[in-house]
Amino acid sequence: MKLVIGLLVLQLFCLSTFARSFIHGTVTDTKGEPLIGVNVVVDGTYIGTATNAEGEFHINLKEGQYTLRVSHMGYETKFTDITVDDETRIRITLKRLSYLTEEVIVSATRAHSKVPMAYVDVSREEIEKRDFGQDIPFILNLTPSFVSSSDAGTGIGYSSFRIRGSDMNRINITLNGIPLNDSESHGVWWVNMPDLASSVENIQIQRGVGTSSHGAGAFGASLNLQTSTLNPNPYGEITTSAGSFNSLRNTLKLGSGMINDRFTFDARLSKVTSDGYINRASSDLKSFFVSGGMHNEKSIFKVNVFSGMEKTYQAWYGVPSSMLDIDRRQYNPAGRYTNDAGETVYYDNETDNYQQDHFQMFYSKEFSSALHLNTAIHYTRGYGFYEQYKADEDFADYGLGRFELGGEIIESSDLIRRKILDNDFYGMTYSLKYSRKKYDFTLGGAWNNYTGDHYGHIIWAGYADHIPKDYKWYFNAGDKKDFNIFGKADYRLVDNINLYGDLQYRTINYVIGGIDDDLRDISRDHDYHFFNPKAGIYFEFDDRQNVYLSYAVAHREPSRSNFKDSRPGEIPGAERLGNIETGYNLRAKSINLNANLFYMNYRDQLVLTGEINDVGAAIMTNVPESYRTGIELLAGMRLSSRLEFSFNMTLSENRIKGFTEYVDNWDYWSDPENEPQQVERHLGNTELSFSPPLIAGGNILWNPAGNFNINLSGKYVDRQFIDNTSSRERMLDEYFFSDLRFDYLMESPWFGQLGFNLMIGNIFNAKYETNAWIYRYINQGEEQRMDGFFPQAGRHFFIGVSVRL
Repeated sequence: MKLVIGLLVLQLFCLSTFARSFIHGTVTDTKGEPLIGVNVVVDGTYIGTATNAEGEFHINLKEGQYTLRVSHMGYETKFTDITVDDETRIRITLKRLSYLTEEVIVSATRAHSKVPMAYVDVSREEIEKRDFGQDIPFILNLTPSFVSSSDAGTGIGYSSFRIRGSDMNRINITLNGIPLNDSESHGVWWVNMPDLASSVENIQIQRGVGTSSHGAGAFGASLNLQTSTLNPNPYGEITTSAGSFNSLRNTLKLGSGMINDRFTFDARLSKVTSDGYINRASSDLKSFFVSGGMHNEKSIFKVNVFSGMEKTYQAWYGVPSSMLDIDRRQYNPAGRYTNDAGETVYYDNETDNYQQDHFQMFYSKEFSSALHLNTAIHYTRGYGFYEQYKADEDFADYGLGRFELGGEIIESSDLIRRKILDNDFYGMTYSLKYSRKKYDFTLGGAWNNYTGDHYGHIIWAGYADHIPKDYKWYFNAGDKKDFNIFGKADYRLVDNINLYGDLQYRTINYVIGGIDDDLRDISRDHDYHFFNPKAGIYFEFDDRQNVYLSYAVAHREPSRSNFKDSRPGEIPGAERLGNIETGYNLRAKSINLNANLFYMNYRDQLVLTGEINDVGAAIMTNVPESYRTGIELLAGMRLSSRLEFSFNMTLSENRIKGFTEYVDNWDYWSDPENEPQQVERHLGNTELSFSPPLIAGGNILWNPAGNFNINLSGKYVDRQFIDNTSSRERMLDEYFFSDLRFDYLMESPWFGQLGFNLMIGNIFNAKYETNAWIYRYINQGEEQRMDGFFPQAGRHFFIGVSVRL
């Protein structure tokens, strides 16, 4: 509360310093036609606005000298120096570019400045400063309500994130408007796209349901990435970064620039390796990105081809809690077995291996200044496996019978197995945008199809005489068709009031057929039809202050694991979310403030309760009522021309209403006449797991001289419960860590640009864990547990050098 009061006082102070000097401007094209929605920003401040239906804008400034940055899609950005003295009137003319800009490719799925929703944009410049070869989640870690995690503890390898407590399975993630979420698991595996950040131009994060997009339902947020856009000048760039745990990233980028005022080609080749903070959590990652485009004033034809190949030693079991306090935080149990000599050893190829190839083709056409068409077709090919050493496995668990050897009946053996995924994902997306003075209307949609084969091979066994060659002990296939269509409209009721409406219809057919790895038949067929409406209002008090209010509905179908793990005859239901967002923004010369209130009301959210299926595997259960509510505060301050400060904080409450937990009772399992039983406990209202009530982050940027910058950042995450019982015996402790970063860029007559970067991560060597799992059971009348925690690296460093010609 003190913080909120302080922000209000600061707001009043800022408002009290406003002078009554105004800039009244008009922006037109070279034909004298007014341009609507042009962004006008006072350079070096947070002040900005957009032109109205008549191409006019108004900005309140103190008397003095200023530079305006005026930009609009499809036009050259213009910087205009002005002198403000009482009533200042100016007219600015923008020249149309000789080519259509690539922002149109993602425009249908992105929020703009007057959409009544909570979002942040992350620019290429911000990405470059934090990019040392780590995955996207670690580059975005300082954004609001964001918590990242890494299996290996370094951000290289398997990594993940949550926004407002929602994991990636509930976050809609697209690349150039094309879905990245896996159709079956709903997850995104950044390790399959190593060094993707080197080819990303910008990222928009929409918190909450957000605007309609293609692919998975947005149940916590949407993440929209756009890859590198047109660079009219030829370039070459080499980047090398190295750091703790033998981490090394090498990246080569080349670009042709504009050839014959029409054609462009860009390419990237990357290799990233790391031993990981966790023992044997190594990563060997390779990737490339190639893009070619044909541009003219009215159209774009572009093709992206990129691929990633990863080999990582498994680190997804975590560290048992019993080892966190005895200096064995880096212990990794993966691949552990006992050899014939009775020694504990680790299998050296307990690895995950996967290759993912992406093909994207885009065509954008401007039929007139009011009508734009965007289309895309895409194909993603994935193949990979993870390999495991399994000791003393029963042949019966693999559909194999026992056999006799030398008069002895052999029923089990040590073996090495591979679980394999072979999948294809393809489809098309489109959007048609029509703009007039008072309104913009977008009609969009997508059709996508996924096919995936899941199967397992035994590649070696201590006793293998009766195992057929290329024997598959299980095989099942998934086929998923996903179609959606949406229409969204912005209507400018008057200059300072904008109305927003968005309607989406989505239909899904998902068929699973075959036998799972536990030899159960998991065949089933499901159809879903979702209607997702959204509406809101945006109101501007003046060029500095605005408020917004919106309501949105989203639905999400169960994932493959929800279906295959469910009890026979039981079908998990779809989830529904109703999301209210309301916020206030203040932009002044030296301060930028945002307060966003949210309420996310879930119906039938799928959560872990401890319940199990007929073979003892955990299942997710629909809970009738649950919710998330809170406030997000963002602030930015320019303390001087060389010193900036930014801060964000999320305070939230995340609860399940009327939660019941189930705990396995092994004492009953030992009796063959009894079915497996569980202890049932009604706990009432409990907190949703992995949902910290407080998340805060901040950054201080100091520019002591020229192109030399020093950044000190910090992140605080409050305690999180590992399960949904609100028990303090099962939670992640609160943690705080800080990173210190140095950036220097110099112009060289020999190299063009030479950049140096140094990051000292976790400078205070905090010991903390960002994720965990737990299994509880009752044995001989006492409750016991198995668990795994994921510690993150202590103090570590990365250093980078880049040369750009």
